[in-house]
Amino acid sequence: MPGRTKASSLGVRTLMKGLLVTAHVNSRDDYIGLVDVNSFYVSAERVFDPSLIDRPVVVLSNNDGCCVSLSNEAKALGIPMGYPWFKLQAGAEKMGLVARSSNYELYGDMSSRVMGILSRMTAWTEVYSIDEAFVGLRGTLAQVRAAGEQLKREIWRLTGLPVCVGIAKTTGIAEYS
Repeated sequence: MPGRTKASSLGVRTLMKGLLVTAHVNSRDDYIGLVDVNSFYVSAERVFDPSLIDRPVVVLSNNDGCCVSLSNEAKALGIPMGYPWFKLQAGAEKMGLVARSSNYELYGDMSSRVMGILSRMTAWTEVYSIDEAFVGLRGTLAQVRAAGEQLKREIWRLTGLPVCVGIAKTTGIAEYS
């Protein structure tokens, strides 16, 4: 969802998803990164159950009502986000589809681990959602790209979670990078 961005002497302020994000971009060497965990709930489940890797997996909402996280393999089967589980359940075994009930305690813990890594490795961190954060990066474009790759490697090494990192001069463009 695109946000509204306003430049000021303090930096860039963007209103997205109901959150005001202020990023202090004061020089040509300041960049903003958006770190996003790929298919977060599914990825967290795979950390503790490696048998789920390379299989179509959905994580279900409270009371197992609908699909709230989908692996790439589940997306390839054409399952849309929010699809009711009762419509999939009968054919799940034939599709090789695995469903997991949501485990919000696990996801909160994994999120805290990722955010802790980001806060140690970046100039500043603003948590955007359970699986996303804006981070401050400084250096040439080549240096901040290398820093983004280092973030991906460290988060994978320390948590087992795959992440994407978008880098730009504004929060809005970082989100779409």
